Amino acid sequence: MTKDVIALTPKMPDLRTLLAGLFAGGPGLGVNGARDGAVVQLCSPDGRPLVSVEAPVLVHVPGEIERLLRCAAPGGPVWWTEARASAAIAEAGRLAGSFAGRLATVLGGEVWPPKAATTEVVPLTTDMTAIPVPLTEAPAVDVLTEATAVVIQDRPVVALTSWLSDAFRTASDADRSLQIVTPPTARLTLPTRTALRGLPNRWVIQDPEHGCYDGLSGAVLQWQGGTFSPVRNEHGAASVAAPFATAADTGDRQLLLAVRTRHRPTATLVLGRALEAVWRHLTGAPPAGWSTAEPVNLPWSTRQITELARARAPRPTLLIAVGDPERPGLATVRVRRTPAGVEEEITLGLGYGCDEQPPLDAIASLAEALDAEHGLVTLLTSLRAARRDLMVPARIEAPPVPVAFTLGGAETDAVGRRRAEHPPAGPEPLHLGRALHYPLGDGTDAGAWGRLKRLTEDLKRG
Repeated sequence: MTKDVIALTPKMPDLRTLLAGLFAGGPGLGVNGARDGAVVQLCSPDGRPLVSVEAPVLVHVPGEIERLLRCAAPGGPVWWTEARASAAIAEAGRLAGSFAGRLATVLGGEVWPPKAATTEVVPLTTDMTAIPVPLTEAPAVDVLTEATAVVIQDRPVVALTSWLSDAFRTASDADRSLQIVTPPTARLTLPTRTALRGLPNRWVIQDPEHGCYDGLSGAVLQWQGGTFSPVRNEHGAASVAAPFATAADTGDRQLLLAVRTRHRPTATLVLGRALEAVWRHLTGAPPAGWSTAEPVNLPWSTRQITELARARAPRPTLLIAVGDPERPGLATVRVRRTPAGVEEEITLGLGYGCDEQPPLDAIASLAEALDAEHGLVTLLTSLRAARRDLMVPARIEAPPVPVAFTLGGAETDAVGRRRAEHPPAGPEPLHLGRALHYPLGDGTDAGAWGRLKRLTEDLKRG
């Protein structure tokens, strides 16, 4: 049974309902708080956490339940209450299911996965003195060694939830890698894929037929020295698991944009407008919602985004935004204060099916608008053959291919306008007001990477 169980209810679970759910283990178990009250834990008599329950989140954004849980969502806004059971205790998964089932019964909601739902009392019979418990404050961590924090996820989509964000942060603070273990059917969201960037962080596929392998590189893995690492032959080379190398081009495409903007740190500055402009320009509508983790639960609001970033300053702020389910779109925004001003680093992916055309002809006008109104520094546009739903499978995927690179007007002046207008290795740019727009290809020619590399080297020398 899965270790993650989610109650989806039309009403907010109040304290009385939460306590009724936590009574799933009977009167012999205790309740503790963690993470400054953001997490409630059902504990064994000796204080060991069995089930950790995060504060309920009201999801207003259409499509998030379907996107992350692959199931039909109740109509209207829904409260998402997630319980994570300890992987070390046999009864913990049933306790989590009973907790969620009690909430759904009282509040008239549903449980994911449906088979986990129950309202029975689950007695604790495991000998707790024989169970090793990770010495960590991150409830998502299942195995902890000196080198690695391991998170086991048995769910169709591994999203960058607040659980997982906390695990990344805790592992990083302790100089540990984070390794996520899933079955081969799991998919990552783009924010989770981005968070895993950089070894020795890994996505570990646990395949009953093919053993363990890396879901992003395909390298066959083994557990050695308290971490998952590649199995190497006598020449030091790693082998690739057979399932990873089997992939077919379905015709789906992803349009990827990497945008940097810079603003003066004024009292009237409103953040998020650049991303909204990109979304409107390419889809005809603004983002549907935003949040600091998945599920994305808040309706789109540049005012609220600005207030959060101001409250966190000078620390950086990481945000996630999604679009309408009819046009899959997912973005991350990193807001940070630098000596040059307030910068937004935006990555956006939009998904297109085999019968849909990505709007490549709209990129130049978008770049011109970003430079004129939103402090564009750079814009890199790429295209790749990948899933329309923007999920990351444990299969080999074609890398993105650059389509165009745009240098904002202020950045052009800093580089030197004469050199930027006539790079020695080309290509000749289009003038978009003060910005320069360099066409690199149509997204099918891998040689565009070489053209981009030569161009950026020329611009740096300027």
